[in-house]
Amino acid sequence: MTIQEASERYHIPMHILREYESWGLCGAVKKVMGDWQYDDGDLERLSTIMTLHDIGFTVEEVEAHMRLLLEGDHTAAQRLRMLEKKRSAALEEIHFKERQLQRLDYLRYEIRKTQGGRRE
Repeated sequence: MTIQEASERYHIPMHILREYESWGLCGAVKKVMGDWQYDDGDLERLSTIMTLHDIGFTVEEVEAHMRLLLEGDHTAAQRLRMLEKKRSAALEEIHFKERQLQRLDYLRYEIRKTQGGRRE
């Protein structure tokens, strides 16, 4: 299928498809009459790329992860380290937000307490 068809059918933004093509990671993608043709393997890789983008990987991190993936199973430990690092950062962010909510709730409590428990 063409880049346009892949974008429409699988809801993949065009900029992601263009990134993928620019990295030269397109396994069996062939140019036919000027259009890239995607096969099932490409669509699987694009699904992984979308997931990596969704979980907060930068473009550079996505490319590095995908290059490792294409090198084979012997890169699993490196890819796992990348995911663990991203997970740790996400947990730190969640904990920071939890502390913010606790402080916010405390301030709300203090205001309500001075108003005699009224809620607005």
